[in-house]
Amino acid sequence: MNLRLAAFFGGLIASLFAAFAAIAQLPPSPSVLPPGPPAANAPAFSQPELDQMLAPIALYPDPLLSQILMAATYPLEVVEAARWIAAYPGLRGDEAVRAVAAQQWDPSVKSLVAFPQIVKLMDQRIDWTQRLGNAFLAQQAQVMDTVQELRRRASAAGNLSPSAEMQVQDDGGSIVLEPANPELLNVPYYDPQTIYGPWWWPDYPPVYWPAWPGYVVRPGFSFGIAWGVGVAISAGFFFGAFDWHRRHVNIVRVDNFYYRPGRVNTAPGPWQHDADHRRGVPYRGEAVRQQFGRPFAPASPGPRSEFRGRQAPIAGAPARSAAPTPAVPASRPQARVATPEPAPRAFEGIRAGGSQTRQFSARGQASLSPRTAPAPRSSPPAPARQPAPPRAAPAGAGGRHR
Repeated sequence: MNLRLAAFFGGLIASLFAAFAAIAQLPPSPSVLPPGPPAANAPAFSQPELDQMLAPIALYPDPLLSQILMAATYPLEVVEAARWIAAYPGLRGDEAVRAVAAQQWDPSVKSLVAFPQIVKLMDQRIDWTQRLGNAFLAQQAQVMDTVQELRRRASAAGNLSPSAEMQVQDDGGSIVLEPANPELLNVPYYDPQTIYGPWWWPDYPPVYWPAWPGYVVRPGFSFGIAWGVGVAISAGFFFGAFDWHRRHVNIVRVDNFYYRPGRVNTAPGPWQHDADHRRGVPYRGEAVRQQFGRPFAPASPGPRSEFRGRQAPIAGAPARSAAPTPAVPASRPQARVATPEPAPRAFEGIRAGGSQTRQFSARGQASLSPRTAPAPRSSPPAPARQPAPPRAAPAGAGGRHR
């Protein structure tokens, strides 16, 4: 009996081991596969999101649109430009751009100062601006394809045709929009909810903003597009242009009066993002972060000692030996002085989106406002010095008696 039980349990155990071994050889079920790394070419924004964010500007003239997309990659400088416009209202066109020549902004941001309503809008909707710039950095080709599809929809709806303000041309299947007058640019306004026909993404309505003051709709040439007063600019004002066939933006000229390139874009060719002008604003997407996300290190104007009134060391001069520290008696322990923490940099700690971008930019707003030097404080007059009273002679100190 015991032999039979032992044989039974022995066979059962052997069967279980065999079953486990067979299960181990089976491939894992797709539902329980460990998640792999994300695809390197996964888009940061979906097509509905791109249609949504590009709808209000897709019908802008090509030169203006190209430089809006460049400037959107530098949201902090856009906010600073909006603060400058608020401090100096009334400047437009070349006059405004010449007035910001000393600003350390990217040329694309400087160029938009000629059109104050655009900069103000990008500042008011800084979250949209930052998303637009992130999409342009990560998906430039898809952004350009989206612009073309939106233009085709507007044309099919009968709302995009040549006018006195803008030329509409067909370049091998691509719709090209150019200012009718190269020295006068009209910024169009239209309702993106209607100009393209019935909107096709109900869960992603297009970005919309009210019309600017002074804009009226003129039925006829381009029904649905409103035009305001044109902005006078110099010939060859814009330095950017679209290459619709290769699906990227080009730098076509570097001799504009305001064009001061940095490390990149020093010659005509495909546009390159300049991370120095990002000012520490974080990038979206791992691939973009790896490409541009290096630490922001502004150029130091000089040693800290120069700001403390000390003379900078002279090259070739012998080093001055430090004075010996006097010994401290053992009975009197030295007092420990706490070392103050270094002050954070102006834009250190940015981790969120557009709202924090505006907060960090507000730190420099005071430098744009005109200041009046305080009147020198007059010291009260010193009281007149009174003569000392005569001292009384001591008793018996008179003249000698004879």
